[in-house]
Amino acid sequence: MADNSNPGNFANRPKEEVQAAGQKGGNTGGFGNMDPDKQKEIASQGGQASSGSFEPGSEKAKEAGRKGGATSS
Repeated sequence: MADNSNPGNFANRPKEEVQAAGQKGGNTGGFGNMDPDKQKEIASQGGQASSGSFEPGSEKAKEAGRKGGATSS
């Protein structure tokens, strides 16, 4: 077993426990698990239902847009 005692680290868990967790699959909630009509309702809002991170047109939003649009090397 690894030196790290973090229980969230799968390297610290018994092999059988890790295999059992893997058998369960991924997250069972979220958008993909919703009723199709509810998905359409949310999708039709085009992101407007989100609280967002910035006020539209704010200086912070403009700065984030510039950073996001910059090319990284």
